[in-house]
Amino acid sequence: MKTRYSKVFKNLKKNREGCFIPFVMLGDPNFNVSIKIINNIINQGVDAIELGIPFSDPLADGPIIQNSSFRAIKSNITLKKCFDILKILRKNYNDIPIGLLTYANLVFSNGIKQFYQKCKDVDLDSILIVDVPIEESDLFYKNAIENKISQIFICPPNIGNSNLKKIINMSTSYIYLLSRSGVTGINNKIFFDLSKILNKIKKMSSIPIIQGFGICSEIQIKNILNSKIDGVICGSIIVKQIEKYLHNEKKMIEKINNLTKRFKMCTKI
Repeated sequence: MKTRYSKVFKNLKKNREGCFIPFVMLGDPNFNVSIKIINNIINQGVDAIELGIPFSDPLADGPIIQNSSFRAIKSNITLKKCFDILKILRKNYNDIPIGLLTYANLVFSNGIKQFYQKCKDVDLDSILIVDVPIEESDLFYKNAIENKISQIFICPPNIGNSNLKKIINMSTSYIYLLSRSGVTGINNKIFFDLSKILNKIKKMSSIPIIQGFGICSEIQIKNILNSKIDGVICGSIIVKQIEKYLHNEKKMIEKINNLTKRFKMCTKI
C-alpha cells in the first residue's frame, strides 16, 4: 500500500539522503509544551517522527525515557490527551509520517480493535509495540492491516532466520534494527557489528532499515548511514534536553532545535 513512509524513502533515495526520525514522549513535560516541542522538531526538516504514549511500567526503556513517561503522567496526560495531541499534529502536518510507540498493556486495556480504530481516526502511519515479540504479534498485525496502519517490528542483532523472515514478510514501512540488546539510552560506545544481520536482510528484502537504540552523535549517524542502513531513530539524546532544561522552556526548545537540525544535516551525503 502507498504510505507516507514510502514517499519519504523514495524522495530520500532520489536526493541521496538518510532518514532521520526523532522520538519524544507525548505530553512531556505537559500538554502545551509537548505540542510546542513536536512542532519545533518537525519544522527542523526531519523525515518522520515517532511518539511515545506515557506508561507507568516502561520496562523496555532506560532511565531517560522512563522519566519522560513519569513527567507526562504527573502532568495528567491520559491516552485521550495523547490522541488529542496526535489529532492536532495531523491537522498541521499532513505529509509527515507519524509513528506511535507503546506497550501491549495500553493497547489491551483499551481494546485492541478500539485502539487501532483511534489510530486510524487520527491518520497515524505506524505502530510499534515494544514488548510484543514477533511470535505473538499476529493479532496486532491483523488489526494494523485492517486499519491500513504499518506495524513496525523490532529486529535484534541476534535474531534467528525464522523470525527474521517473518519480520520481513510482515513489515510494510521499515524494519527497526536494534544497535544492541538492552533498553533505550545514550551510548557513545561501539555498537555490535551489524554487518551479518544487515547482509541477511538486504539479501531477502529491499525494505528500508532504520537503526535505533543508543544513537547520540553525528559521527554515529554518519557511520550507520555509510554501512548502507537507510536511517536512524534518536530518542534519549533529545529527551535528555527536556529533562536538562525543564525549568527553562526557551533554552529547552533552542537546544532541541539545534540538535535535530544538526542530526538531520548529517544525513545528507
